[in-house]
Amino acid sequence: MHQEQLISELNFKAVRSSGSGGQHVNKVATKVELYFDLENSEVLTDEEKEKLKQSLANKLNKDNILMLQCSETRSQFKNKQLVIAKFLEVIKEGLKEEKKRIPTKVPKAVIKKRLKNKSKQSEKKAHRKKPDVD
Repeated sequence: MHQEQLISELNFKAVRSSGSGGQHVNKVATKVELYFDLENSEVLTDEEKEKLKQSLANKLNKDNILMLQCSETRSQFKNKQLVIAKFLEVIKEGLKEEKKRIPTKVPKAVIKKRLKNKSKQSEKKAHRKKPDVD
């Protein structure tokens, strides 16, 4: 994956952060929003796009645009770096291959233990019954 090319396809928007902050907060735009148009990306192959559409289905809007935001710090520059790192992590996780699960056998010792406990339990309950007097 070509990170630099992917980053060049990103669009950023700086907006005012919500929440408390003081006199300075109402006039500076430190919150950074990142937009990535998955459909029109030239870096990703069609297979990668399909895989990302499935894995990021709940993060994409109806136009297949991924939107991430960051307002962790008071610095717009740091927030931009953080949101880029977050984006690259999301893409990496989305493209990760699922490992195929190999089913394992139940060990013989476990089966034996279960049957032993079962017979113990039935024996315990059998001793609770009144004896047959004929």
